[in-house]
Amino acid sequence: MIVRTWHGCVPLRHRQGFADHLNVTGVQHAKATAGNCGAFVRQEIQGEYAHFFLATYWHSLDPIKQFAGEDYHTAVTYPDDQSFELLSDPYVFQHRVDEITAL
Repeated sequence: MIVRTWHGCVPLRHRQGFADHLNVTGVQHAKATAGNCGAFVRQEIQGEYAHFFLATYWHSLDPIKQFAGEDYHTAVTYPDDQSFELLSDPYVFQHRVDEITAL
């Protein structure tokens, strides 16, 4: 299994709006891709920004490429992201994992 991680942040005034947006874009897009095993979002507040950490889990690299394209190390972005003043990490990371377990 592979976990793919992304991070981005928005000003606090956009926190709820971006949380909703992320759910209907990145989370639902990932979950709708065959080979996806789940998507989880964590939020943290730091100063004037809400940070979002998205982890998606995949059976293999092929479905990740279906989701993200051949340049799968680059973050997937959506047209409305900038309306939330999103600061997105341009790169994502893929890691092999043995299983998904709750903390």
